[in-house]
Amino acid sequence: MGNNMTGLTPAQKRFIDLFNTLTHRHRAWQVWSDFIELAACSISNVFDRRHKNAREASYLSIIAKYNASEQGIFPMLYAEIVNAFEQKPEQDFLGDLFMRLELSNHWRGQFFTPYNICLLMAQMQFANDFAQMITEKGVVNVNDPACGAGATLIAFANEARSRGINFQQSILFTAQDIDRTAALMCYVQLSLLGCGGYVIIGDSLRNPATESDLDGPDVWYTPLYFMASWPIRKKLQKISMMAMKTPETTLN
Repeated sequence: MGNNMTGLTPAQKRFIDLFNTLTHRHRAWQVWSDFIELAACSISNVFDRRHKNAREASYLSIIAKYNASEQGIFPMLYAEIVNAFEQKPEQDFLGDLFMRLELSNHWRGQFFTPYNICLLMAQMQFANDFAQMITEKGVVNVNDPACGAGATLIAFANEARSRGINFQQSILFTAQDIDRTAALMCYVQLSLLGCGGYVIIGDSLRNPATESDLDGPDVWYTPLYFMASWPIRKKLQKISMMAMKTPETTLN
């Protein structure tokens, strides 16, 4: 693990020190999984009333496994993520820590693509007429069907901002991953970055999400999805698209 700890940022060092205090009585991979679930539930329950009761019950069940002093560590871990993104939004904070802590060993060797590579891919995928697309359509949907911790979407949001595009108002971020912990890592990070959209836990190959699936318990909507009125905007866009497809009637 020593080689993975070189070049840590101050926020990463503080996070790891706090995290390690929880691994004296609990396995590291379980602490990580529990923390991500707790953070995701805390974010979701402020805005998503449909799933609040179930997610609150999940939160209480998880936190009960830890004693009082351990429970106090989780808000401190969350604060470090918030501070890290406030200081530097151009990063995959959780994905990088996941790899440094060698937690991928438990998740069958799961590997998250480094952020700098994701940024390069985002730059390559960024259409020159992207701003024009937004002007014409009003909304552009960016999707990652195997999102991991969300590095590619984070990179796309940051690239949009660097080009003067207000991604919070003009881009709907959607993501899916078969691994629950990875999907919720993506959800936490997109939420903290102010990306409007949702993350689906599920197999995008066997069960690609359809419109009818988007109210289910495995769909996690970011706070900005509600704050930026995305539900209303999606309905208006659907009506507009239907109107465009409706053949004109000629009156004689």
